[in-house]
Amino acid sequence: MRKRKKTKDSRKQGKEILAQTHDESWKAADEIAELTNAFCLKHLNEDYRQLCEDMVAELLDIDMPLDSGRPAGWASGIVYALGRVNFLQDPEQSPHMTSAQIAEGFGVSQATMMAKAKIIREQLDLIRLDPAWCVPAMLENNPLLWILKVNGVMMDIRDAPRGAQEEAYRQGLIPYIPADRQELQPQSDSQAKIIQFPAGQNDAPRPESARKPKDVGPTLFEELEE
Repeated sequence: MRKRKKTKDSRKQGKEILAQTHDESWKAADEIAELTNAFCLKHLNEDYRQLCEDMVAELLDIDMPLDSGRPAGWASGIVYALGRVNFLQDPEQSPHMTSAQIAEGFGVSQATMMAKAKIIREQLDLIRLDPAWCVPAMLENNPLLWILKVNGVMMDIRDAPRGAQEEAYRQGLIPYIPADRQELQPQSDSQAKIIQFPAGQNDAPRPESARKPKDVGPTLFEELEE
């Protein structure tokens, strides 16, 4: 059967539908972001709030149907997905929340929350301690962030020469140059300390949209000379 050629009116109608869909998605994204902002400021912290906002933008960018279903369902799924990455349910973490508390905070069932979180996790390829979606406090000792391939050898970039660290930072693979932090440690202190991520540094370089290349491990300046 031959396809009917689109008329001028049908093409115009199609563009109007696309524009309407786009507007509805943006409106839904704004509503979701408002919910996650309020929730994080009340129950979590600014780092979670910023990551939730980034995730809403990421989902909008990959054309997730955010206008399907209640905004509270998506909002709860985003917080739960990020919480899973950062071990939010671990009682030793601060802040700390259970899945039941998250769902209750948004006024949705745990089943709805987890269903949305599963969609988000699969679409963004989220994993535990995912460097692209970690809160700053989790970055310091995250092996997925610091173990990189240097000249074909996997190593902790914090132990690499400063030149290698600078190149990794330039490529956006690490949020700061570890050597700079080591220089700030008191020389008389013989015990190792965890240097907390400075306040206001949650805008540290992270991979561009879509945050991290899929199916490609971090390869770092194969020809770098020590």
